[in-house]
Amino acid sequence: MVGQNPANGIQKVCVIGSGTMGAGIAAQVANAGVPVLLLDIVPKDGNDRDAIAKGAVAKMLKTDPAPFMSKKAAKLVETGNIEDHLDKAGECDWIVEAIVERLDIKQALYEKLEAVKKPGAAVSSNTSTIPLGHLVEGRSDQFKRDFLITHFFNPPRYMRLLEIVAGPQTDADLVAKVEAFADRAMGKRVIRTHDTPGFIANRLGTYWLAVAINAAMDLGVTVEEADQIGGAPMGVPKTGIFGLVDLVGVDLMPLLSKSLADTLPKGDPYFDTIRPMPLVEKMIADGFTGRKGKGGFYKLDKGKDGSRTKMALDLATGEYRPENKPGKLPSGADRDLAKLVTLPGKTGAYAWAILGPVLSYAAMLVGEAADDIVAIDDAMKLGYNWKFGPFELIDRLGPGQLSARLTAEGKPVPAFLKAAGDQPFYRVENGKRQYLTADGSYRDVQRAAGVVLLEDIKRGAEPLLKNGSAALWDVGDGVVALEFTSKMNAFDEDIIKLIQQAIPLVKANYKALVIYNEGSNFSAGANLGLALFAVNIAAWSEIEKLIAGGQAAFKALKYAPFPVVAAPAGLALGGGCEICLNADAIQAHAETYIGLVECGVGLVPGWGGNGEMLDRAARAKMMPKGPMPPLAKVFQTVSTATVAKSAAEAREQLFLRESDGITMNRDRLLADAKAKALALVDGYAPPEPPVFKLAGASGRTGLNMAVRDFQKKGMATAYDGVVSDRLAQVLTGGDADVVDVVTEDQLLKLERKLFLESMKDARTQARVETMLTTGKPLRN
Repeated sequence: MVGQNPANGIQKVCVIGSGTMGAGIAAQVANAGVPVLLLDIVPKDGNDRDAIAKGAVAKMLKTDPAPFMSKKAAKLVETGNIEDHLDKAGECDWIVEAIVERLDIKQALYEKLEAVKKPGAAVSSNTSTIPLGHLVEGRSDQFKRDFLITHFFNPPRYMRLLEIVAGPQTDADLVAKVEAFADRAMGKRVIRTHDTPGFIANRLGTYWLAVAINAAMDLGVTVEEADQIGGAPMGVPKTGIFGLVDLVGVDLMPLLSKSLADTLPKGDPYFDTIRPMPLVEKMIADGFTGRKGKGGFYKLDKGKDGSRTKMALDLATGEYRPENKPGKLPSGADRDLAKLVTLPGKTGAYAWAILGPVLSYAAMLVGEAADDIVAIDDAMKLGYNWKFGPFELIDRLGPGQLSARLTAEGKPVPAFLKAAGDQPFYRVENGKRQYLTADGSYRDVQRAAGVVLLEDIKRGAEPLLKNGSAALWDVGDGVVALEFTSKMNAFDEDIIKLIQQAIPLVKANYKALVIYNEGSNFSAGANLGLALFAVNIAAWSEIEKLIAGGQAAFKALKYAPFPVVAAPAGLALGGGCEICLNADAIQAHAETYIGLVECGVGLVPGWGGNGEMLDRAARAKMMPKGPMPPLAKVFQTVSTATVAKSAAEAREQLFLRESDGITMNRDRLLADAKAKALALVDGYAPPEPPVFKLAGASGRTGLNMAVRDFQKKGMATAYDGVVSDRLAQVLTGGDADVVDVVTEDQLLKLERKLFLESMKDARTQARVETMLTTGKPLRN
């Protein structure tokens, strides 16, 4: 958790309703370091009147992926029940209602809340089906001023979209206060929507899924073909169409359909998608509700020998059969939508059957569900994880071509789409991204106040330095950003070379450097594919050169005459972790998954990670004094290839120091990292090199005994023992005695020696090859 309230005005939150959504909202508030009161009804039986809310917290502590960023965050959740503890809601600055979607029950709750809440405290509903005006019927003017809708997406920790709806009487300052808290404390990208059924994301997303499922059945497209055609080429996550339905729950689709059908105006195109679905009804009745049930459109069959076979549902017969992955799409069709929709046969027909209606429907929603196309695009990218929003897809397809084909087929063309003609919905002018408005003019895309994104900077600037794997950018205020651009942002010689080139440039002309990028992952570590290639041609000198070069580059950053701040987000593994450890400070996104994972592929960390972790552990306030406690902590973390599952966990595991920062909103990471770097500039001096008093041979014996015990219990393999012994040699100083002082350079030399020894071992090579080909560890 952040450990302090990063937003103004909201010091405590109450969430009423501890179902999956309500409990998840409460957890995310706690993740921000803010106290939260979680209330639910009194159970019909049992002695504990708070059992339902307590049970929700207990369940979240066992859930994977975890709603809590740290188990410590759960301590900020106070549980209770509505009958006994509703008065405690009066202590809260924001009350979130997340109870059953029934108007009468919600209104009854609001009547009780009105008697206990303090004036000016926000009350919001998580509904996406009931109009705001209906919710506040019969309430006082004060209550109406304090009321809004805050529609979170599940799971609230991981889904960044929050749709906010304000009523005609809602206080604008109150909305701004809630928005600021949701943005900065909860990490949400807030989108203001109109009070229309389903708002933006669920209205368009539900329509999209209904269209895609119907079209697959009508055109004889298999679930595998549908997920291929309607997946990656359209920027849909790898689940595709049917895989996504399995993920969210097959049984959720009829519920969403009914809620929209009950509230949408007559004549809405959504009604054209509604038809009897006996196959889906049977799936739900038989418990095939997706991943949470026995299976869905896909399922896994387990053989008697422990093998697993992925099965897919035949849409025509309703029977399962082994998955049949379709062949590759014709060249270019996976990237060119215009080509995809014109392919002969059912491939092109299915692509058009999705894109034609869905993109047309999106154009209808401008002015109705949202003010502009940016809100609609962002809602779908954040709420459904689309890579491209619908208007970005229209630009890829061609606005004029879309209108022409709709017209040729006798289908209506929305006025906004027709007015656009051949104009793109987005363009870049003078380095600024602009969007087309309803009046035909272009306006700059506006970011929230304080947000700085590298993608915006890059539109109007040239890099200071650049090669095939990295670039250096001026991000303003005397700060430059080092960006990785290789596949998975993996380290190679080009990145190491650019680091060495960047240091004198920054020293001469700038104040500080931030290591940052906007990829899905900060860095997956060293490029193991290149390393394995070098092994196969016995180019040992090249491997040694890569290790020595990485060490030199990272230490050059560490001892540079200016502050260096690492700003990781997503995976920061192996070398990606080590470059962070060598920085003066870390400003991590809350969803940073960081760790030294080299032992998992038979290696030892080779770019200074061992020494940096030992130094952190020795300085940690929580660590008992003496050489063994820090050593044992680092050995356990590194030998087991532990990866922190959040920045909060990373702090507990010592990858982050107490002084390092955590940013909840991904959009604010660069600005926060810049601010941290600039705060270090005045009076900056590079750190003094550490000296280590390590445990020597006797300490190594203790570590190895622990590993042998794990092996006896079947918790570690034979080769795990070998790898752990190599790690123990590094962490205990090799041949050093317990009274000897080991320098940083000596430790780095030992790292290089044992990394190379590991790389020459055929068992390590097998682990690396398995990881590269399957993405899974080999337990040899």
